[in-house]
Amino acid sequence: MKARVLFGIIGFAAVLLALYVLPAIVLELAVAVLCVLATYELLGTTRLVRNRLELMLCMAVSLGLAIGHITVLDVSLSAVVQGLVFVLLIGLFAIELRFHESMHVAQVCWGFFGALLLPYLMLSLVRIFQMNFQPVGLTGFHVGQFIVLLPLLAAWGADTCALFAGMLFGRHKLAPVVSPKKTVEGAVGGVAGGAVLVMLAALLMNIFLDLDMPLWAAAVLGGVGAALGEIGDLSFSVIKRQTGIKDYGQIFPGHGGVLDRFDSVLFVAPFAEILFRALW
Repeated sequence: MKARVLFGIIGFAAVLLALYVLPAIVLELAVAVLCVLATYELLGTTRLVRNRLELMLCMAVSLGLAIGHITVLDVSLSAVVQGLVFVLLIGLFAIELRFHESMHVAQVCWGFFGALLLPYLMLSLVRIFQMNFQPVGLTGFHVGQFIVLLPLLAAWGADTCALFAGMLFGRHKLAPVVSPKKTVEGAVGGVAGGAVLVMLAALLMNIFLDLDMPLWAAAVLGGVGAALGEIGDLSFSVIKRQTGIKDYGQIFPGHGGVLDRFDSVLFVAPFAEILFRALW
């Protein structure tokens, strides 16, 4: 627990540095590294993909998608996605044809999920960070640097609320086989806590940054985001259960791998991106 708390503090400080002190490319490159690691964890750690050549191709495509999001390169993201889909399509089936006796076709499907969909979901954080649709009250900053915190708060803040609500009031198991410690009461507490936390954060941003975010939208992001975070957490827990692993990795002391820490964010961040684009 001590290692978990300590790393959480260090990680939070690193996020603040990347958002408000260091150049934007630092955050973009950091998320690119997380994307590649997440792809490896989902496909390699679980052994859902057993062919090394396929695993390397998927990691390369994941990296290419992340690089396509780097602002200074000024490339068309749609062109990058189309190109990578074509490369992955041809590459995966070429590998399948070469190793058809030992490689099941399901690995091709997992390859598409791990190489394209998984990093695209995580890269919602970068796309939100890059949003610059209105000025904020602090010179030298743009709105994306602040609203990107809201999906993180909806995912991780709600998770903390769910933990304490479950400890205090938990009686009924939410998913006893997949995640025995989760309770219905904890999930309800997480949804309520997520809504309140994001509303408070949005209120502060409205006051100090002239963000003008409707509080009902903040409540929706917090509440729905908390529910989506639970689904994301349980979904990736199912994969761990079915593949016989305890954690996806050990890169984060006390937390596990990238997917152990970001499984809920993967479901919340795209929802936040859709909501922000609809609002502004």
